[in-house]
Amino acid sequence: MEDLAPLIDPFARAIRYLRVSVTDRCDFRCTYCMAEHMTFLPKADLLTLEELDRLCSAFVGLGVQKLRVTGGEPLVRRGIMTFFESMARHLQSGALHELTLTTNGSQLARYAQPLADLGVRRINVSLDTLIPEKFAAITRWGRLAQVLDGIAAAKAAGIRVKINTVALKGVNEEELFPLLDWCAREDHDLTFIEVMPMGDLGGEDRLDQYWSLRDLRDRLSGRFTLTDLAERSGGPARYVRIMETGQKIGFITPLTHNFCESCNRVRLTCTGELYMCLGQEDMADLRAPLRAHPDDPRPLEQAIRAAIARKPKGHDFDYTRQRVRGQMSRHMSHTGG
Repeated sequence: MEDLAPLIDPFARAIRYLRVSVTDRCDFRCTYCMAEHMTFLPKADLLTLEELDRLCSAFVGLGVQKLRVTGGEPLVRRGIMTFFESMARHLQSGALHELTLTTNGSQLARYAQPLADLGVRRINVSLDTLIPEKFAAITRWGRLAQVLDGIAAAKAAGIRVKINTVALKGVNEEELFPLLDWCAREDHDLTFIEVMPMGDLGGEDRLDQYWSLRDLRDRLSGRFTLTDLAERSGGPARYVRIMETGQKIGFITPLTHNFCESCNRVRLTCTGELYMCLGQEDMADLRAPLRAHPDDPRPLEQAIRAAIARKPKGHDFDYTRQRVRGQMSRHMSHTGG
């Protein structure tokens, strides 16, 4: 008989949140995420959409209630809407409480309404600047107007948009308040993220890019009254309310504040590797049992449980004065943003 006991890690945390990368490919080449000339994985290494369905469905059967689809850029994967359609059945059954995605927004004008029709209620859009020339420089290949059109399409479809902004020293520091004002006008939530030490960037220096969110918050406090909120969204963000505007602002600070004590999530790559922690190299290969036993779900379930039993208490990210400790060799686009 199938064991349906929930997934509990060694530190008594129930695993309710799966982030799944459906592709390592992206139509942007953001300077803090990828080298300009990336070598992507061979397509044969990637899980098929049917395999992604089986894997994610296995996690839902084991108690995962929130599924976030990531990449790369998830919406550039061919046929991706068939995967969203498959996952929507778990929303309809009530097993899955939320189906969402993180996107660069480039394809949203095309996909926002179909996503809304399938039950996607919230999305995260990565956006680091509102200046077209700077946007082109950060993303290398992106066009700001295309992304803004996509965000508008999502809003029109009734999808709640949260803007994710990576804090980049010397790049978007002066846009702190313009971004805040724009999000207030458009009624978008806003979360700031510290740059993470993930992957070789072909000459880009993490320490040069690093802008502490402590400093960013201090700048906000110099103009506004900030009130800490107790709420959590299932992810690592901590929130404040700006009393003067009513806005909710999030901070994801893996480096200046370790957010691991309540971690309830794991990450699945597009090749079937399960990373129990973003900041550790330990992973479990789920593709092997998935492909070896296409008609028997038990070996896959056993592999998932064995992996969760190895989930660490926390990560090793740390910026020191001279170097980055705990730097990960893999790219964020491989693990899933």
